[in-house]
Amino acid sequence: MSTNAPFSQEKTFSTYNQAQGEAYANLRPEYHPSIYQMIIDHHISTGGGLDILLDIGCGPGIATHALAPRFSSVFGLDPSEGMIATARTHSKGKQTTNVQFNVSTAEDLGSNLSPPIQDATVDLIISANAAHWFNMPAFWSSAARVLKPGGTVALWAPCKPAIHLSTPNAAAIQAAMEKIQAEYLAPFYEPGNLLTHSRYTELPLPWSLDAPIAAFDKDTFFRREWGVEEAFFDREPVLSMDQMEKMMAVGSPVTRWREANPDAAGTEGDVARIFRRTMEKLLHEAGVEEGKEFIRGGSMGVLLMVKKGKGE
Repeated sequence: MSTNAPFSQEKTFSTYNQAQGEAYANLRPEYHPSIYQMIIDHHISTGGGLDILLDIGCGPGIATHALAPRFSSVFGLDPSEGMIATARTHSKGKQTTNVQFNVSTAEDLGSNLSPPIQDATVDLIISANAAHWFNMPAFWSSAARVLKPGGTVALWAPCKPAIHLSTPNAAAIQAAMEKIQAEYLAPFYEPGNLLTHSRYTELPLPWSLDAPIAAFDKDTFFRREWGVEEAFFDREPVLSMDQMEKMMAVGSPVTRWREANPDAAGTEGDVARIFRRTMEKLLHEAGVEEGKEFIRGGSMGVLLMVKKGKGE
């Protein structure tokens, strides 16, 4: 794959208004605390400091606030004005007063701000469930510019959604979900969606670019994967059918499907409703009573950590 090929420009979340940002924030689960601890432990053990943190593609600020107590200054950046408005609203009343949220892209990394993020001042750059939408050559170039020597980039994301094995008729529901995704949603997957499905194995890294960026140290590269039975989120959600349908609605392929099929959105012909009815049928076949349907979700995940060389 040529890393100079056009990247998958994100067109859904970046255009969110504040109401959409609020819906997203209310439905997205927290990441497991062990992920944050793993990032901090690796960062410190490899010489990283705890002064400035950048959260790129921060959305409503879930990861930003989780790591903010560890740092002196924290910046949450997102290209969506609606997401930033949501993040600022959710900051009110929190103890993490060292956090600022601003509109900026992964490629700019705060160079558009006043004052801008200064070169060689950042200790840790994080991105939760967003790096698959970045122009990675431009991102890595900007990251090399703003990071201190010995600074770290941590990128993580949930991968394919899955049905936890404790859910009644889990195997049949998983197969039905994959069938509906293939039949209805496949045309609405962007390359970025597919990068998460492959657990970031195809995500361009500084040394795999057509024009490699020498500032980063390949020898200290860190990769960790989570299976469906491991704790990637703080709490794997137990969802009613109403909750499941709402959670599906904030996924970008479903959003794009609804935009292409406006007359079906919210009806029995909606892709989320089709999945719901299929799931209800399979749960009933397993003996679940009507009105007591639920699923327990699971997700595979991945974390990548890249260090800037100390001599840079």
